[in-house]
Amino acid sequence: MKNFFEVLEELYKKVLLGATLEHDSQDYIFYLNPAFSEQDGSTAPFSECSHTVGLQGERQPSSVNLATSSVAPVRLKSPSPMSSAHEIKLLQLTVIKVLVTRILAVETVFLAKEKYKEIVKILLESADIDSKLTCMFQNQDKLLAHMAANCLALLLYFQLKEKIPLSNSWIAFCQKTLSEYSESNKVVYCLWTLTAVMKEIFKDTCSQKTEILKQFLTPFDSIFEGFYNSLFSQHFESHQDTSKTVNSLLCSLEMLELLTASRIHLELHCTCQRIFFLKPSCVLDVITWPIQAFVKKKFIIFVKKCLLWKLGEDLCRGSVPPIRPPDRHLEGDMLALADAVLRAVALGLLRTLPIHGKPSCFGGGELQPGREQVAGPDHVILRAASLLILKSLEIKFQNGASVTEMQVDLQGFMSELLTFLKPHLQPSLQSHNPCEWLSRVFIEQDDDMLEAAKASMGIYLTLTRKCEATESLTQEKELWNHHTHENGYNPHCIFLFFLKSVGFDSTVLLDFLISSETCFLEYFVRYLKLLQKDWDEFFTICKYFDVTESNGSITVCGRISSLVPDRRSHQVGLRPLAALGSHRTAHTLASGASDASSEPPTQVVMSKGTQVTLQANHLSPPQASQSLVDYDSSDDSDVESTGLCLANGEQTSLYQEAMQGIQDTVGTSGDKKEHNLELQSRPPVPKEFTTPVSVDCAIAPESIVSEVEMSYKAIQCFDELQGAVSRLQKKNLFPYNPTALLKLLKQIEAIYNKSMKPL
Repeated sequence: MKNFFEVLEELYKKVLLGATLEHDSQDYIFYLNPAFSEQDGSTAPFSECSHTVGLQGERQPSSVNLATSSVAPVRLKSPSPMSSAHEIKLLQLTVIKVLVTRILAVETVFLAKEKYKEIVKILLESADIDSKLTCMFQNQDKLLAHMAANCLALLLYFQLKEKIPLSNSWIAFCQKTLSEYSESNKVVYCLWTLTAVMKEIFKDTCSQKTEILKQFLTPFDSIFEGFYNSLFSQHFESHQDTSKTVNSLLCSLEMLELLTASRIHLELHCTCQRIFFLKPSCVLDVITWPIQAFVKKKFIIFVKKCLLWKLGEDLCRGSVPPIRPPDRHLEGDMLALADAVLRAVALGLLRTLPIHGKPSCFGGGELQPGREQVAGPDHVILRAASLLILKSLEIKFQNGASVTEMQVDLQGFMSELLTFLKPHLQPSLQSHNPCEWLSRVFIEQDDDMLEAAKASMGIYLTLTRKCEATESLTQEKELWNHHTHENGYNPHCIFLFFLKSVGFDSTVLLDFLISSETCFLEYFVRYLKLLQKDWDEFFTICKYFDVTESNGSITVCGRISSLVPDRRSHQVGLRPLAALGSHRTAHTLASGASDASSEPPTQVVMSKGTQVTLQANHLSPPQASQSLVDYDSSDDSDVESTGLCLANGEQTSLYQEAMQGIQDTVGTSGDKKEHNLELQSRPPVPKEFTTPVSVDCAIAPESIVSEVEMSYKAIQCFDELQGAVSRLQKKNLFPYNPTALLKLLKQIEAIYNKSMKPL
C-alpha cells in the first residue's frame, strides 16, 4: 500500500480539480478520518498515526491508486519517514475542506459532486468527526486549531443544506462552552465556528436561508444572552492575559453584527437577535475600557451601523435582501439604544475615543528612520462619533420628547460635539459658520455625510413642528434662527455647504440620484419640501454667504437675524435687491397654487419594467412603507423618508446606461430645443447686482460677490439637474419614475422666478 501521505496528496489533487473519484467511498474514509489522541498537540510519528487510525474501526483498503495522468502537477512537500501526526492532520483537514467547497460550488460536475457528498455523509455518520475537530480547538498549534474550526464550520453548513440533523455532541459542546465562559481558545474558536456558519448562510442565494438560519440558531437562542452578559460585565483591568479577552470581544462583536443583520433582512423572531438592544450599555462600556484603539474603533462603528440600520450589506453574495418590515420591538429597541448612547456621551464617552491613531504607511506600519511622522485625527472616529450623536438625537426627538427637553438636549449635546471636533479641524471652526462642521468632517465619505445631513434635517423638522404647535416658534423667531446656527444644524447652511463641496455640479447630484448607495434621494426630497416653505430664510442665508465670503470667511451665526426685520435696510452696507420685498408674496402665491393643484399620490413605476420601492420612515430608518407619494400632497409627509431599493442586477445595468447618457443631457445644447425645461422666465443676473458695493471694511471691487450669486448658483444647479433628469426619463434611462421629484424642482423654480420679478 502506498505511503499514507502520498495517498492523501493524490486525493487532494483530484478533488481540487473537481475530478470524479472511482474507488469505494469507505476507502477514502480511512484516509480522511483524523487520528485522535488524549494530547492532541503531540507529535506522534507517522507509524503511530497510521496505527491509531487503523484502531478506530475503519477497514483498511486493500489497494488504492489515485494517480492519474490527467491530474495537474500540484506539488506538495512530501513528509519524511518520521513525519508527525500534526502534518497528516493538516492535510486531512485540507482535503475535507476542499471536498465540502467542491460540493457547494456550482461548477462541479454532477457525478463528482454526488461522490463527494457520499464520502462526507459517511464521514459524518461513522467517524464522530465533530468531536475530534472540537478537541483540536485546544491545540497549542494555532494553525491546526484554525483549520479545525474552518473545516467544522463547512461541515455544519453542509449538514444544514442537506437537511442532516446537527450532532448532539457538538450542540452540547457549544452550549457548555458559552454558558461557562472562560478565557480560553476554546471559546474563541467556538464563536468563530458559529459566525463562519452564519456567514455562509448569508452568502447563500437559496430561498430557504431564513429556515436554515433559524434551525441553526434555535439551540443557542437562550445561551447567547447569558454569554453576552458574562463577557461584557467583566473588568478588563483585572485580566492577566488580555489578548484572549480581546479575541473573545472581537468574535463576540462579529456575532452581534450577524445577529442584528439577520434581524434586518430575515424574519426569524429569535430573542438572540435583540441581545445588543436589550443591554446596549454593555457594548458602549467597552469603548471606555483601557483597550487597544482598533478594538474601540470596531465597537463604535458597530454602534453607528446599528443606529443607521445598515448591517449585513457586505455579507450577501449577489443582491442584498430587502429590509423587512419592522418588528413590534424595533421602535422601543432603537429608542433604548439612542438613550444609552446619549447617556454615555453625557458621561464622557467622547473623551475616551482614540482620535490620534497611528498613521497608515504603505508597505508597513513603521516610518523609515529620518522621516517625519505627521500625526492627524482619525476621521473614521470623528464621523462615527458625530453620527452617533445626530442619529440618537433624531430617534429620541421623534419618539415623543417635549420641546423643552429637545432644546436642552440639542444645546448640550451639539455644543459638546462641536467642542470635541474643533481641535481636530483645521482651520478651526471658530472663525467659520458652525454649520460647516458637517461637510468638513464627512467630506471623504458621501454615504455618511448624507446620513448626517438627513439626521440633522430630521432634528430640525421635528423641533420646528413641535414649536409651531405650541406657537413658540413665531414668538421667538430670531432666537430660534440663532440657535440653529449656533448649534450647527441649520438645514439651509448644511445644504449650501454641501453644494459648495461638489462645486454646484448638477452631474454629481444626478449621480447621487441614480445610485442607491446613499440616501441622497430621501434627503434631497425632504430638503426641497422644506425649501418651499422656508424660501425667505434660504434667501437670507444666501445673502450672508455672499457677503461674508467676499470677506474671506463665513460668520452667519449671530448676524442673520439682524436682517430679518427689515429686508431693505442699508445698515449692512449692501445694495438692496429691487425684488427682495416680494419674496414672501411670491412664496405665498406659489404655495397656494401648489395646494390648489395638489394631485393624488403618484405610484412609482420603474422604467424597463423594474419596480422600485421608496421606504418612508416616520420614526427611524428601519420603519418603512413601500410607496412614494406625490411629495407635496400631504403636510405630514415632512417626516417621511424615502429610501431607494432597487433590484441589484437591473439597477446596475440601468445605472450604466444612465451614466452613458449623462454627456448627452448635461452641458450640451442640442437637446435644449427639444425639451422645454429650462428656466423660462428667469432673467440673467442683473448688471446692477454686480456693481461694486461698500461694506464696513475696504474691499477690492473685484472681490465683491453679487447678492444673488449663491441663490442663483443653487437654482441654476437645480435647473440643470431638472433638465438632465427629464431627458434621461424621456430616453427611458432613469432607473425609477422621477415625476414627483421633477414637480418639486419646478415649484422651486417658480418661487425663484417670482421672487426675482421687480416690485
